[in-house]
Amino acid sequence: MTANLTGKHALIIEDEMLIALEVESLLHDFGFESCDIVDNSKDAVKSAMARRPDLVTADLRIVGGTGLEAVTAITEKLGPVPHIYVTGNAEMLTGATAAPVVDKPLSRRALAEACQRACAA
Repeated sequence: MTANLTGKHALIIEDEMLIALEVESLLHDFGFESCDIVDNSKDAVKSAMARRPDLVTADLRIVGGTGLEAVTAITEKLGPVPHIYVTGNAEMLTGATAAPVVDKPLSRRALAEACQRACAA
């Protein structure tokens, strides 16, 4: 990722804090200035409404629902928002989304490529 993401804000929807912190650290390395971390759809929408994210990363399985539901709720409120899915259940997303999917365990390169694809779209 390059400096064109300087000042950008990301929303991380992840219920495993260690993974959320790893994603946050990598996003900072890629140039994102700030990140919010939430673990459920309701808080994801609240966070996105408080500060529109330039990128959303979402796990498939989160507290009380799914990352797909969270992203859908956010885009219903804000319109299109670049997003990717970071999940250990990538096969469950086959055909369900055109968004980039990064499989766990997380790879720096895979996350960087997914972020570039999502932000370029």
